[in-house]
Amino acid sequence: MHNKSMNKRLLPVVLFNLAYVLLAVGWVLSRGNSEFLAYIAVLLVIAAVIWWVHRSINIPLALLWCLSVWGAAHLAGGLMVIPASWPRGGETAVLYNLWLWPDWLKYDQLVHAYGFGITTWLCWRGLCAGLARQGITPRPTLGLLTLAAAASTGFGALNEVIEFIVTVFVPENNVGGYVNTALDLCFNLAGSLIAAGLIAIRSR
Repeated sequence: MHNKSMNKRLLPVVLFNLAYVLLAVGWVLSRGNSEFLAYIAVLLVIAAVIWWVHRSINIPLALLWCLSVWGAAHLAGGLMVIPASWPRGGETAVLYNLWLWPDWLKYDQLVHAYGFGITTWLCWRGLCAGLARQGITPRPTLGLLTLAAAASTGFGALNEVIEFIVTVFVPENNVGGYVNTALDLCFNLAGSLIAAGLIAIRSR
């Protein structure tokens, strides 16, 4: 009975993810955007991993929604075309290059900070589950939160490795250069630190 109730609660999350992935696939096929086919494939692999992790540690529904919104924001960033008159920080007129705060903050950077802040939360939940199985009551100490944030920034670095692989196989891409990669890593770290701080504050 409990599993049936849980599956019913998860259904809207699953349908939301299926909807935006199918929309993205349709858009990519209509435009012949081979770069984003690779991104969608990676996103599906990540979704499968998160589902496997969920079965192991029971990820909170709120966190699953946050991860789902991140996936949608990521695909929208690379696929949605913005008007030519809007300020952008790259050659391609897509949402990822949109300046939210001219010369200071792009949509891309905001998504990075949000996404790896959420990843820090996920890493913290995984760490708590592992400690609880050892009979240890987890507390958000500086050391444990540092581990969660460090794990998240490690996943952020893996994301940049995947983007580098895309540039090798897809010469015409919207990944950006060295400065863009460095900024991505900085915003990943910023999001992770903010999330770790919020976890500490909430625990009090």
